[in-house]
Amino acid sequence: MGRSGKSKDVEPPVRAQRVQTPGGGGAFDLPKLSIGVFLTDQPGHEIAVGSDRPAHTPLQKEEGFILPAGASGLCHYDNEHTYLSVELDEALLREVGLDSPGAIAPQFGAFDPLTLQLARSTLDVAHAPSALYRETMHRALAAHLAQTVQALPEDAAALDDVRLRRAVTYIHDHLAEDISLEVLAGEAAMSAFHFARAFKAALGVTPLQYVIGERMRVAGVLLKTTGLPVAEIALRVGYEDTSRFGKHFKRAFGATPAQHRTG
Repeated sequence: MGRSGKSKDVEPPVRAQRVQTPGGGGAFDLPKLSIGVFLTDQPGHEIAVGSDRPAHTPLQKEEGFILPAGASGLCHYDNEHTYLSVELDEALLREVGLDSPGAIAPQFGAFDPLTLQLARSTLDVAHAPSALYRETMHRALAAHLAQTVQALPEDAAALDDVRLRRAVTYIHDHLAEDISLEVLAGEAAMSAFHFARAFKAALGVTPLQYVIGERMRVAGVLLKTTGLPVAEIALRVGYEDTSRFGKHFKRAFGATPAQHRTG
């Protein structure tokens, strides 16, 4: 048989596009690990990942999100919205050591400088004439993400009970809020008593201990990867009282937030 002369289009391992939408929002379903860089301020932005209860998550220009492969949920924004959408193939991420792109913790807010730079360059890279240059830049972004994104703790990612996974997802999506046992039990569709027992049996800690641990973990990452003031980081992980945040942080890391940042 002769060849037709036409080559089948191959989807690039990193796909980037500039998206413009009117105010509103709606449901989303992301099959690939995705980065969203906001190009406009969205003070009224709300989002829910893995649930139907959006939380107020204001984001400024050049802030945004990193969401795991398979993430779904709802988002809402009042104003006309422009953002950069970047999707990365699972095969590329596995090549650079990120074996479970669907098991990373959703991240919102400021990017570390290199992630922002590499993400913003993806539109220009897409039109570069050199395939080697495109592949090098795509791999650089993927490799950097593999080193910086935070995986969900293995015990949480491996939970068999979908009800508990919903509660864990809710915790990660709402770290800056006052998270109550009743709300978590509601996410799991269980009574507070049975939820607390099931949670500790599955994860080895109480819901409150888990929430504090995750807040400290995220705070540690923000201290190392951003220049945000300690008070701002405290707010982003649910502490209005910076002194109380500092005490919990030192108990978790054996160092003050300032020492952790410079250490």
